[in-house]
Amino acid sequence: MIRFFRNFFSRETPPAEDAQTAEALRVAFQDRYHRFKRLLSANNDALETMADIQAALAGTFPFSMAFVRSRCTRTSTKVFQIVQQINELAPGKYTALFDRFKEIQMAINPHVWPKQTPKTGPLVLPLDRIDASKADQVGSKMANIGEMANRIGLKTPPGFAVTAAGYWEFMAHNDLQPEIDRRIQAADPEHLDELYALSADIQQMIMNAEIPPELGRQIAEHHRRLADFEGQTFSVAMRSSALGEDLAGATFAGQYRSELNVGADHIENAYRQIVASKYGLTAVSYRFSRGIRDEDVAMCVGCLKMIHAVSGGVAYSRDPVDFRRQVVLVHSAWGLPKSVVDGATDPDHFILSRDPSPKIQHREIAEKPQKLVCYEEEGVCRLDTVGDESRLPSLTDGQASALAALAIRLEEYYGLAQDIEWAISEKEEIFVLQCRPLQQQEFEGRQPVPDEPDTEGPLLLSGGRTAARGAAAGPVYVARKNIDAFRFPDGAILVVEQALPQWAPLLSRAAAVVSEHGSMVGHLANVAREFGVPAIFGVRQATGLPPAETVTVDADRSRIYRGRIESVLHNRPPPRNLMAGSPVYEALRGAAELIVPLNLLDPDAPSFKAEQCRTFHDITRFCHEKAVAEMFRFGRDHHFPERSSKQLMGEVPMNWYVLNLDDGFQKESEGPTVPLSDITSIPMLALWEGITAAPWEGPPPVDGKGMMSVLFQATTNQDLVLGRKTRFSTRNYFMISKNYCSLSSRFGFHFATVEALVSERTRENYISFQFKGGAADLDRRHRRVRFVGAILEDYGFRVEIKEDALSARLEGRGQSFMEHRLKILGYLIIHTRQLDMIMANPASVSFYKNKIEDNLNRLFPLEAEASEEISAASE
Repeated sequence: MIRFFRNFFSRETPPAEDAQTAEALRVAFQDRYHRFKRLLSANNDALETMADIQAALAGTFPFSMAFVRSRCTRTSTKVFQIVQQINELAPGKYTALFDRFKEIQMAINPHVWPKQTPKTGPLVLPLDRIDASKADQVGSKMANIGEMANRIGLKTPPGFAVTAAGYWEFMAHNDLQPEIDRRIQAADPEHLDELYALSADIQQMIMNAEIPPELGRQIAEHHRRLADFEGQTFSVAMRSSALGEDLAGATFAGQYRSELNVGADHIENAYRQIVASKYGLTAVSYRFSRGIRDEDVAMCVGCLKMIHAVSGGVAYSRDPVDFRRQVVLVHSAWGLPKSVVDGATDPDHFILSRDPSPKIQHREIAEKPQKLVCYEEEGVCRLDTVGDESRLPSLTDGQASALAALAIRLEEYYGLAQDIEWAISEKEEIFVLQCRPLQQQEFEGRQPVPDEPDTEGPLLLSGGRTAARGAAAGPVYVARKNIDAFRFPDGAILVVEQALPQWAPLLSRAAAVVSEHGSMVGHLANVAREFGVPAIFGVRQATGLPPAETVTVDADRSRIYRGRIESVLHNRPPPRNLMAGSPVYEALRGAAELIVPLNLLDPDAPSFKAEQCRTFHDITRFCHEKAVAEMFRFGRDHHFPERSSKQLMGEVPMNWYVLNLDDGFQKESEGPTVPLSDITSIPMLALWEGITAAPWEGPPPVDGKGMMSVLFQATTNQDLVLGRKTRFSTRNYFMISKNYCSLSSRFGFHFATVEALVSERTRENYISFQFKGGAADLDRRHRRVRFVGAILEDYGFRVEIKEDALSARLEGRGQSFMEHRLKILGYLIIHTRQLDMIMANPASVSFYKNKIEDNLNRLFPLEAEASEEISAASE
């Protein structure tokens, strides 16, 4: 028996081949190692992209179709690279992965690249042929105008609409869409400066484009018919009516352009300007924040007779910030309603009952120093009001009551609260210019607003009117010029002089918005309510708030406090996920179902096969597991380490050999040895620190008889003590690069392998540990691996045990964290050998467990890697 053990420990390695063969093996292994690294790098990139997809679906940030396509394409590319690399590591063995990849990719494509419906139909439609059923041809705005004129019987301006088919004809005639798609895909919509440059470039392309001859002919013909009908010279208002505009939940309020008082000679140019406004900064930003695909938005354009308004404004059939109030709100100003909806003026404010004959319950007449009017021939201008006109009501009581009754009638017809733009002509006729669902705020579970907060804070400003409910805190940022938008910080309080639509792109990043002028019926107020951003308009001296100072905005009470007032903030509703349910969100969700879920969990399960991969994540998991196995099968089958390694020369004279796969040495050594000082491998040095941290004190004391005694004497031979030269011990091999290490070691009857990849790329990092063997019976060996496994689980390893074999794995942690765990492994490899001998003695087991844990805490304190744990979690 003793001769058997001596022969076992002293058996020689396979006969050495000539140097040329050894060098060929080294080159072959290095080539495999580099393929292995490329596979790991692609795997890391794929997992990072999957994490991006999951974060987007969680609603943590808005995203566009460019994001969906780029992330899905990137994942597909990286997964295909993984499949290629595993098949190059093991030719012909995993070819089924190509079929699975193709099938999954084919299922993803319809979500990412949906088929476009044929763009056919009339290029232009007259208003008398338009109603709500034509919304897919002329957009919701013009469809609603047609419905009111032809089905409800309300007075609207006569006119016609250039349809979605006309828009696509214009785009195709100039071959604009492919170039626009390319530019959108290349831009980063999260950076406002890039979005601005993208917007300017695309708009300029459209303005330089030619109107297709047939489209131009039909526009001119319908304008001529309108002139014949009117029997006089007139101008028109050109209004955007994009598909998807003016729908419930996505109003596009103020995002597109309107051209007012346009003469016959300039209709084509005005059409181009409105089409170009689809790519205005506010519109592009809005679509991005709401998850609306660019290809879903065709810019239809209404061409309506211009109404030279004496007064105009907006009527709400309900209170948009308190749906429980049974009132109608009417806001008006002298001249065109544009000054009201743009937020450029403070309008008159009327609150009326919802009776059959609405009565005025409250009125506030604003100072109106200017009004917006039409030039005699073309265009609009602001004129100063004359005499007492600025202080007079812009509506009579009868007109306010008639407008309220009209609002109630439209709400009853559509079954939803309505937002109505109107104008009163010189003949005192009420014209409805626009009608859309009212954007209302309904805070589920939110308590009614009390008169006072629970705790008073230092009040800075009060007054104005609630444009959007809620409360928020953040640093003050006063924006005065367009360039200020590029410096706006996330989570700040946006403070402006006028509530203009140009500030809408900032609302997805603003905590709240405060304006010195404007009202709740303006475009910016609509978008604020839609985005759930608290807003107060009409706050005097708001731009005098101290920049960068933290304030609390209580929009419900129209108050602004210094500092952060928790008693005001505690009842805030959770932030809305504006993307949820949108076309872009649904596209990503559908694709993600074929990318992100992981179904192959157990590598030892019979179902762990290439044919069972149902998602891209399954493919990455399968390939990673098999790549590790294929990599080391090659080295084992060819006895590669023994043939090409160098003996490690350090303070511990043992049989440790090192094979440099790539950049594991500072410099290549000419001789058969390499000093420890030349080793650059991060994981090997960490492992070595654990191995040499404390000398092994020898085997535990144990009584044995017969065969147990023989085995005990064999394993306690002093030739196996760390630090002594030995004629029996086998070689222990490191295969290394700067960030990679594989250790195969044997001490007596105990076998251990460690594989680790450790770098600054957290997602790529992993440690794999296998431990097996022992000199005692199977029961004690089994207890020993459970003993080791319990320690490893305390340090975050995922442990699996089968009989006397232990497998442990750790992955996805930061570099310092992984180095610390490798030190733990190095220590355990040395100091747990032969503990199987005492595993039947509970007192001895408890003693050694406490001793090992105390030594680990003393030699490798947890405090040293606590900060890295936090850092890794944040990554």
